[in-house]
Amino acid sequence: MRSVPRWALFSSGSAPVLLVGGWMIAAQLEGPAYDPVRQTISVLAAYGAAGFWVMTGAFLALGLCHLLTAWGLRAAAFAGRVALAGGGVAALVVALLPAPSSGGSLRHGAVAVIGFALLALWPVLAADRGRSAPWGLRPVPALAATTAMALGAGWFLIELNGHGAAGVAERLVTCMQSLWPLVVVVSCVWHPDDDESPA
Repeated sequence: MRSVPRWALFSSGSAPVLLVGGWMIAAQLEGPAYDPVRQTISVLAAYGAAGFWVMTGAFLALGLCHLLTAWGLRAAAFAGRVALAGGGVAALVVALLPAPSSGGSLRHGAVAVIGFALLALWPVLAADRGRSAPWGLRPVPALAATTAMALGAGWFLIELNGHGAAGVAERLVTCMQSLWPLVVVVSCVWHPDDDESPA
């Protein structure tokens, strides 16, 4: 088993903290005009929003965290690492292509969809079918994570089309997507190395 460096705990653990902290601070700066149940996180990063700089910084930091985690997660299959890194790049591009203050943006929306898809697929793509794989890289937990993220993204799309709770759905799926890398890294760091196992 290829070891995962302990610094990956920092990069993967920082991702959910920075994301959630970013939207909480940006929402406070926006004030009561912002409805976190109905409105998306992208509204907080739109040009002219009071917390624009906070949410943009959170997206940039999230992207860097995913890139660093993908680099350090040597125990995962290469395709999964590429998908996680791609999700990180999508977060960076979303920060650089903010949604307008009113209405939608095709470029912003397309990048967000690509990011959601990559971050939902990476657990399955990173899975290791070996019997000695860390828990987070085993096929069943990886498939369960991908399924949960895909269902969450589907719910978000339904809510985005006028059903009223797009903000809640988006926060749920982005929390899952930012937490799963930490789960995988922890399972890899705590997993006994094959080289240290008794013969």
